[in-house]
Amino acid sequence: MAARELTVIEAELASGLAFVALFSASALAGAMLRKRLHERHLSAENMEAIRLVTGLLVTFAALVLSLQLSTTKSAFDSASRNRSNYAARLANLDQCLRGLGPTTDPARMLMRRYTAAVIASTWPREPAPRVDGMPDPSRMAVRGEDPALSQLMNQIGADLDALAPSDRAGANAAARCRDIYSSVVSARWAVIEDTHTPSGAFFIAILSFWLSLVFLSFGVQAPRRALSAIVLAIGVVSVASVMFVIVDLSLPYRGVFNVSSSAMRDSLAEMMHP
Repeated sequence: MAARELTVIEAELASGLAFVALFSASALAGAMLRKRLHERHLSAENMEAIRLVTGLLVTFAALVLSLQLSTTKSAFDSASRNRSNYAARLANLDQCLRGLGPTTDPARMLMRRYTAAVIASTWPREPAPRVDGMPDPSRMAVRGEDPALSQLMNQIGADLDALAPSDRAGANAAARCRDIYSSVVSARWAVIEDTHTPSGAFFIAILSFWLSLVFLSFGVQAPRRALSAIVLAIGVVSVASVMFVIVDLSLPYRGVFNVSSSAMRDSLAEMMHP
């Protein structure tokens, strides 16, 4: 699984280099086109018309880029919040079970195994925690719902339903734990849905086409001077990096920028207390 995750990151980095290559090729194509054009095509009137169209494309592309970057960043932040909320609810459920005494030790052990397996399967490139009896994370799905994890969570729920304290205080505590378990299940599904990000490959392709036209027009307009080439190269790298960030943030658990495992690890550390 770690090798597969590394391949995903390599693909993301390759996409960033592909954006640089595409925009650079567009700018070079524009410069070559300028070189082949007759002087009458480079008149002040024609160049002014090109600048007007280029300005329209730049404005439109800038708006789309900013909106898309904002959208993907918001989705990434939401995934991070959902993960932190999920970790907090798991720790809260463990604390509630701990208060019921030794009778909940089997359920608490299941929670440790579950949390450790979630950490190991979600962040395979990081050191995996070890809990006796935990499922093999290498056989688990990287995204979405995993049957082994679902079985553990369902077993925890069944153990909670089987709790029948004889005293009133214990019964109230058990009911509170069941309510927390319900919130854990809801938070779990929110985290699962965060991994099902819609594919924006076609949108990225269209946006890349627009930006290629922009750099093509820049290449036509830019004079053949070293300073112009340097400024154009800076623009290529800047825009390509924005495209890379947009693509990467849309993969909150698989890209270079990914949701941190610290909240889940803190929750597991809390569960390890007797």
